Amino acid sequence: MKVYSHERLARLAGQRGMPEEYLHDLRVVSSVLPFKVNQYVVDELIDWSAVPDDPIFRLTFPHRDMLPRDIFEDLSALHLSAAAPNVIRKAARDAHARLNPNPGAQLEANVPTHDGHRLVGLQHKYAETVLVFPSQGQTCHSYCGYCFRWAQFVGNAEIRQAASDVSRAMAYVAQSPTVTDVLFTGGDPMIMSAPVLQRWVEPLLEPALERVRTIRFGTKALSYWPARFTTDHDADDVLRLFERIVAAGRHVAVMAHFSHPRELATPAVREAIRRIRATGAVIRAQAPLIAHVNDRAQDWATMWQQLVELGVVPYYMFVERDTGARSYFSVPLTRALGIYTDAIRGVSGLARTARGPVMSAAPGKVLVDGVVDIAGTEVFSLRLLQARDARDVGRQFFAHHDPAAEWFDDLRPALGSWWPA
Repeated sequence: MKVYSHERLARLAGQRGMPEEYLHDLRVVSSVLPFKVNQYVVDELIDWSAVPDDPIFRLTFPHRDMLPRDIFEDLSALHLSAAAPNVIRKAARDAHARLNPNPGAQLEANVPTHDGHRLVGLQHKYAETVLVFPSQGQTCHSYCGYCFRWAQFVGNAEIRQAASDVSRAMAYVAQSPTVTDVLFTGGDPMIMSAPVLQRWVEPLLEPALERVRTIRFGTKALSYWPARFTTDHDADDVLRLFERIVAAGRHVAVMAHFSHPRELATPAVREAIRRIRATGAVIRAQAPLIAHVNDRAQDWATMWQQLVELGVVPYYMFVERDTGARSYFSVPLTRALGIYTDAIRGVSGLARTARGPVMSAAPGKVLVDGVVDIAGTEVFSLRLLQARDARDVGRQFFAHHDPAAEWFDDLRPALGSWWPA
């Protein structure tokens, strides 16, 4: 797999005809936020005749508006003055702190404690589900510019989440009686070799952890490197691991991130989907709604319908989180609701399993159900699909209808407090 990042990414863009002004912007933005593409993305997914407006190019290559203007201008000046690398790194690290690297109180509220120690690399926000960030899986085959996990990839240990001790992580799961689901995330767990992946998974198949019924893998590999499941040297071993999990009576959920219908168009991805499904695993598809890439209802309708035809379950349309390049990718909630509604109207019932638009905010997964009129006042009708406090799951509440609002924190309660104490 040929990978392009940093200066190699700039050389690639130059070879593909991008002007020098853009190459400068690329270098500035990629000194703050992480970018990486591979040969499959470059050759199979990007339509270079449509660049810079091609959606996959927008998804994977830097744009100056991904940084707030003042941050961009400060870093641009450093690059133009040929500042020392350590000076640029210091400015980039200062910028990281301003870009909300761990949204939704992830490090403050989600990291559990075991035997008096914080388990950095685990998150336990919802009672039934533990997220595990294996240290060996803290990269991806390619990066999405919108990625809310961007802090994993910038070389800053203070904002990174990574678990290196399998036994300690599984001991926590064993001592957490509400846990039925374990989600391996990152980065991308599918970047790990089959033997490493097996070391993390096998403890969950022991009789002592029979309570864990579902093992999930959050991955973009189907979109960005389907060879992971077809022709990689250990692709068959990964699929055999899925088969072992299913044979042990557990459910395997491959949480695939598909952002645009073009990612479903190649023979390689269709063969990868077929092979995964043959193991007994279920593939569920989710992605955020993001400007410049998939902010058209027809894109979602086409993608959801094709997913169903391929045997993949449409799962979530997320709202872009309040982190990283949100200033470039964010879509107002009112517009997001309209896009979701129009897309759902354009598909059959089997594709209407997709829920959205959904914000993964501090209280939980907040669904924007609609805009309704209450006593002459327009309000957002909201509902908690998942909640930090399980008693709040399903709770409905209302916010003032602010057409400019892009995130939960932009909203104000419409009827007193969000809900009774």
